[in-house]
Amino acid sequence: MSETLLQKVMTESGQPLNLCYQCRKCSVGCPMVKEFDFAPNVVVRMIQLGMKDELLNSKSIWMCVSCETCGSRCPNEIRLAPVMDSLRALCLAEGIAPAEPATVALHTSFIDSIKRFGRVHEATMLMSYKLRSKNLTSDLDVGLKLFLRGKIPILPKKSKNLATVKKIFNEAGK
Repeated sequence: MSETLLQKVMTESGQPLNLCYQCRKCSVGCPMVKEFDFAPNVVVRMIQLGMKDELLNSKSIWMCVSCETCGSRCPNEIRLAPVMDSLRALCLAEGIAPAEPATVALHTSFIDSIKRFGRVHEATMLMSYKLRSKNLTSDLDVGLKLFLRGKIPILPKKSKNLATVKKIFNEAGK
């Protein structure tokens, strides 16, 4: 018997989605809900119902900013950020074109920077994002102002705990 979407996401995320009784506190508190096509509680219900195709083709999984407001409000302490991460990974693993390609480019650039330096190096991350998104010149004026004010360092500083960060990524299989 194959694993259900609910079982897979619960295993990957470590979140007890079967405990959700649709109180909607996660959706009421979500600062990004207006950008979602499915509110957070609806995403959970869709997982419970096995609506994989609809979820993996939605923009909701890409618009979550992992602020953890949902988890702090949930009476069952269900954190949706790891759930959304699991759905994003599933989407990419299945070769489904993301509903928000620029968000994927930013997410990938952010994670790559952390893997490489143990922390985010803004200049490297932004260059990577601009190349991935093929949007090289937008925000150039803002970036230049930040650079001139010393807000974006040219040379990266590696974390003292880089080996630990790399170990975390290796253990997570990422």
